[in-house]
Amino acid sequence: MNRQWWVAQALTVGMLAGGGTLVAGAPAFADAPAPAVVPAVVPAAVPADQPTGQSADDAAAMKAKAAEDARNWVLSLAKSRLPAEVRASAWNALRSTRGDEAIAEWLAPGGGYDAAKRRTRETRARNKAFCERTVATHTKEFSPEVRAAAERALKGTAADQAAFVKTGYAEAQKRDRASREADAQRKRDVTQQERDFVRARADHDPGEQVRVAAQWALRPAATDADIAEFFGYGWVSAGTLDVESYRLRVADAETLRRHTLSLLIQQAVAAEEAVKGAADAAKARAEAENAWKAVSEHSAAAQRAWQAEQAATTAQMENWQNVAKAARESSDELWKNIAQQAEANEDTWSMEQAQSLEAATYWKTMFDRARDGESRVKG
Repeated sequence: MNRQWWVAQALTVGMLAGGGTLVAGAPAFADAPAPAVVPAVVPAAVPADQPTGQSADDAAAMKAKAAEDARNWVLSLAKSRLPAEVRASAWNALRSTRGDEAIAEWLAPGGGYDAAKRRTRETRARNKAFCERTVATHTKEFSPEVRAAAERALKGTAADQAAFVKTGYAEAQKRDRASREADAQRKRDVTQQERDFVRARADHDPGEQVRVAAQWALRPAATDADIAEFFGYGWVSAGTLDVESYRLRVADAETLRRHTLSLLIQQAVAAEEAVKGAADAAKARAEAENAWKAVSEHSAAAQRAWQAEQAATTAQMENWQNVAKAARESSDELWKNIAQQAEANEDTWSMEQAQSLEAATYWKTMFDRARDGESRVKG
């Protein structure tokens, strides 16, 4: 597969990751973080049976719970399979002697999380991530030369990894293609049915990167070898990028939401406290009610966002379920290249779907507690 397709992928994934410059000659997924093989993390759910009494103690308890949840969110990122730079930075924030203050700073825009993401876009990190992704998505059966070259680069120095990204990948890719074309048993014409299937991927696949990969395989200058390579590694690589892009996007959005939630709760608790002994009690109560309303509106918006993610993850899960079924039912050699990964992707998106539901439930709980705050300050 021509490296121009990977460069096209880089434009999309780079935008999702927050920008960054692609190494010259590198395939697109050199600019994305290392493959994530576990589901994206979500904040721990608030116990549904926690009391929501009508006293100021409830406001203080919610503030403390928000701080605890923020710490739990950072801990979940530290334990995730996001890029190493993000995980290490999260652990440093958790170990800080400044406690909740350090967590708040890490979550804040321009804080530790954002700084760690910037480091993932540095050349060395991207080169290593590309080598890791190549090993994960190129099988020994279909791409033995590429796989071996990537494994050697990972065992080598930063210079070895840079060389693989710049020229080694493309050179090994050419050797694999030449070997496949010289192998009479593996060389055959691609059927119209297979082309039609790739066309369906190009037009309707829920994954943007898969659509781009399929479109490249069907470009006017494409040959049967491009279709075979789509089945051999292009589909898997693009599917991996779609998972990674999703996880980065939801982690970015949820980190900002958690930071904002903490600030809004602090403001609401302070406004409620100010009601005590206020010269103008009615005005103070109105301000406190508005402050808690801001918390409830923020929580409701977050819940809606996660409900949208439920729909997206369900579409991906069902898509890969259909692909896995088609692969199992086909005796064609091309389909064997995608069968195992399709089943793995189905499981991955199933877990993402379940966790999006958990996150939506969490924010519904926060919405309910904020509405309790609104009612409480009305007196």
